[in-house]
Amino acid sequence: MITTERTERIEVHGTVQGVGFRPHVFRLATALGIRGDVRNVGGHVVITASGPPDALGAFKQALRERAPRHARVDRMTVTRAPDIGQAGFVMRDSGFGGGPRTIVPDLATCDACVAELFDPRDRRYRYPFVNCTDCGPRATIVESVPYDRSRTTMRGFPLCALCSAEYHDPADRRFHAEPVACPGCGPRLRWGDVTGDEALHLATAAIARGGIVAVKGIGGYQLVCDAADDDVVVRLRELKHRPRKPLAVMVRDLEEARALSDVDDQAAGLLRSPAAPIVVLRSLSGGLDVGLFLPYTPLHHLLVHDLARPLVVTSGNRSGAPIEIRDEEALSTLAPLVDGVLTHNRPILSRYDDSVVRAGRMVRRARGFAPEPMPLPVSSPAPVLALGAQLKHTAALVTGDRATLGPHTGDLENAETLSAFESTAEALSRWQGVKPEWCAHDLHPRYLSTRFAERWPRDRRIPVQHHHAHVAATAAEHGVRGRFIGVAYDGLGLGDDGTLWGGEIFLATYRDYLRVGRFGRAPLPGGEAAVRRPSRMALGYLHGAEDFGAPSIPDSLRSPETGLVRRMIERRVNSPLASSAGRLFDAAAALLGLCEENSYEGEAAVLLETAAADHSAPAFDWKLHRRAGMWVYDPVPTLRGLVTSGDPVGVRAARFHSTIAEVTAALVREVAGDVRTVCLGGGVFQNRRLVDEVTRGLDGFRVLVGERVPVNDGGISYGQAAVAAALLAGEDC
Repeated sequence: MITTERTERIEVHGTVQGVGFRPHVFRLATALGIRGDVRNVGGHVVITASGPPDALGAFKQALRERAPRHARVDRMTVTRAPDIGQAGFVMRDSGFGGGPRTIVPDLATCDACVAELFDPRDRRYRYPFVNCTDCGPRATIVESVPYDRSRTTMRGFPLCALCSAEYHDPADRRFHAEPVACPGCGPRLRWGDVTGDEALHLATAAIARGGIVAVKGIGGYQLVCDAADDDVVVRLRELKHRPRKPLAVMVRDLEEARALSDVDDQAAGLLRSPAAPIVVLRSLSGGLDVGLFLPYTPLHHLLVHDLARPLVVTSGNRSGAPIEIRDEEALSTLAPLVDGVLTHNRPILSRYDDSVVRAGRMVRRARGFAPEPMPLPVSSPAPVLALGAQLKHTAALVTGDRATLGPHTGDLENAETLSAFESTAEALSRWQGVKPEWCAHDLHPRYLSTRFAERWPRDRRIPVQHHHAHVAATAAEHGVRGRFIGVAYDGLGLGDDGTLWGGEIFLATYRDYLRVGRFGRAPLPGGEAAVRRPSRMALGYLHGAEDFGAPSIPDSLRSPETGLVRRMIERRVNSPLASSAGRLFDAAAALLGLCEENSYEGEAAVLLETAAADHSAPAFDWKLHRRAGMWVYDPVPTLRGLVTSGDPVGVRAARFHSTIAEVTAALVREVAGDVRTVCLGGGVFQNRRLVDEVTRGLDGFRVLVGERVPVNDGGISYGQAAVAAALLAGEDC
């Protein structure tokens, strides 16, 4: 018998697990009369489809063009297959296989689930774990792939008859939603010995009375209090050892956000996005920017609804420790410090702090974005674990032409944060089903991440210079090919000459770089003490800046430390020299009286940018010198102008920004030759005013800065991944 039907095996790669892709395939096939099946295999989806050629063509086109909201089809391969001899279309059990695997980030509660949450007629009314295929936990509960309930922390909650019916109904939006649950079969809140909605009432009552409550969120514990209660906010700051750093505030909706800050269309889109990050916005009350976010879990929705006020929601941890995820540890470390603990019995496998975005650019990549992979310009022939640096730590796993970025860990300062990093590295490897054959690491020998690299044989380690990693991260994100100019401005990183760098201009590829420009050096009196105290850094420039024969700036600033610091510099006692743009910003802030001591990393620079505000002013004097084959910016004339100018502080802060932008443009033009792509990297470029001014000053160049990956040290692991892949492949693309 002649048949017009054919059978094809279709492999779909991309973000296709945990996003309702199989139910989507089922419904498409059924509507088009396609016979066959679909299953998760490894990290992708495999479809066997039988039907007339025109129906198969429409089916494949719809797979690409009509994917579910959170799905992304990167690649689809089609081969002929024998007819499986079955009627209808079915969803099969998952199988194991090779190839790239994508773990979907946690997704903010969708509108449909929010409507159910507040509908008294719905069986999930006020149930704080409502979710569907469009929303809910993913990365925080997944143990391994393929993504099925049995491989998540939901396996301990057998489905009741009603939830099972939804789970198996192709017409239901919870069809194969792995975290599906209800009050009858799912997780429950707990406050001491009280469970369920009454536990929530007790927690909100404690917050309303002016208390601080530790709340178990989706990726870890959080500390919650009334944002308008000055006394409790002061107490929270003392608890967190965070005297001045802005605290994130959760608001009920966009209307409440607009009452506090300047929310443009881009910010509104981010706030309402499935990632639901903290968005740093300009405060309507003036002063420092404010970080706002909307509720992204059903529990958050209930909290802001019941309390009807903005809430401070910050990570639940002791100062310097990672966010807590285990109930026993939270009860032992957080409970004695707060007024109650609202927990639940759904385990968290992986810790994910909140992501932070400013001016559309990533500041902290965590919940909602990680562990989504990023492409690499060069495909690596072997798996590599990129270990990151020390501050704002992340790790990344390279498999082929992509890097899977783990979430923000924090600063690697102690055994607790190192353990959190190790857990992340293990999870990345487990999810991808690979064992890294190489590691990429920073040059600094005292970083805990570098010490972790010592677990690999020496011939399996790839050292990557800190600032090369910064600019390589920006280049890789934007798919740069060939040579580029790298501008790396940050605090401190170890150079390949053994000195401290931080204001560098490179001619670079992914495999190598040539340092062609830098900032003038100044001593750090007391080493780390100078990082914490911008006033010391100012004295370092006053008394020990690199000598280019320029007139010294007036020694009009006096402090109790002046004599001590001068002697340290003169005797070269614990006063290493650094060519750091970040430390120059610190010195400028101190000379303007804006910040004598940093209470958090980068505070002086934040205050300097805030002071500049909307002022527009010309640059101070500046000079470039030619030394040892490179161009060097002499900051002394600039600082001299900063001190002697009679302009108001805000105008001088603006003039300092204009100066650095002019200097940067001049350095780039001196070394560019025929290269027209400029990649900005390093934490100093979190300063949006500086980025905008540098971009305008480099008219005629293609100026790039990190957007999906942080320009600060949170992007170092991605840069290391790009460098390592290119070195192993033996090509620059």
